[in-house]
Amino acid sequence: MKHRFHKRIFKLAIALTLTGCASNPQVKNDVPHPAVVITAPIKTPEYPRQTLTGIYANSLPVKHFIQHMVREHGFSEEYLNGLFSRANRLDYVIRLETPEPYHGPKPAHPKVGGWTRYRKQFITDMHINNGVAFWNNNANAIQKASVTYGVDPEYIVAIIGVETFYGRNVGKTRTFEALTTLAFDTQRRAKFFTSELENFLLMTREENYEVFKPVGSWAGAMGLGQFMPSSFRKLAVDFNNDGHRDLWDQNDAIGSVAHYFSKSGWQSNRPVAEPAKSYSDDAVITLSADTGNEHWRVHPNFKVIKKYNNSDKYAMAVHQLAQAIKQRRL
Repeated sequence: MKHRFHKRIFKLAIALTLTGCASNPQVKNDVPHPAVVITAPIKTPEYPRQTLTGIYANSLPVKHFIQHMVREHGFSEEYLNGLFSRANRLDYVIRLETPEPYHGPKPAHPKVGGWTRYRKQFITDMHINNGVAFWNNNANAIQKASVTYGVDPEYIVAIIGVETFYGRNVGKTRTFEALTTLAFDTQRRAKFFTSELENFLLMTREENYEVFKPVGSWAGAMGLGQFMPSSFRKLAVDFNNDGHRDLWDQNDAIGSVAHYFSKSGWQSNRPVAEPAKSYSDDAVITLSADTGNEHWRVHPNFKVIKKYNNSDKYAMAVHQLAQAIKQRRL
């Protein structure tokens, strides 16, 4: 009986083995049976995180700024690390922002003729003639902007003429690198430029700009109207309705300058300035000319121009260029 019992057990074991093999057909002799293959856990490939490298690798202010942008605006830390790792420090921007101190004797009398010298930069036949041409070439956009925002057209043209010579001199400095240098490598206005760098990165995200593409002045001003990033975000308009605000585009620049003036309180068809006999009250400014002091009575629109650039000479240059272009275009 024992012999038969063991024989049955032996046959049953063979049957079970054959049954197991039948469930895995076509197994090659040189490949182990799946039941006896031992495999290690599969690991997800690990890639190195983008860390901050380059000239700002050890800059605590840059690292703090990146953390601020991540925390406050939801930027990717790796993305910002990558941007600042590629940024160059612009020495000429540092020099322009930090001029050499003057150690010579203080002049006994202020140098006269400052307004005359300033005026000669902008009130020229070239500026006037090119202003007329710019107006003629963009007449529809300028008229539309004037009506839409209630701004006299000659002042829209004059601002662009003074700022960039009607788009010929928009600047060649990468705005991101200019603002990075000014924010982290200078001291005089570092807080201001840090804020502008923040606005620039938000602007590029909102408008889908590649960060290293926008160029402008060494101080970070952009486009035909030379808007700083904070002004761009608040006041630039998509005037050609292409779904994109582009201050290097003439139509968008024209509309944006008019919008800037409108938001600053411009009063259409109202006076800006006229000669005054003397410096008699708060509404009169004095400009130093070669032939002596000039006294001008100024109105609220003059102060609107100064919101673009807080300088009496700048505002007067815009005013006089605007009037000269208007007269020559008649």
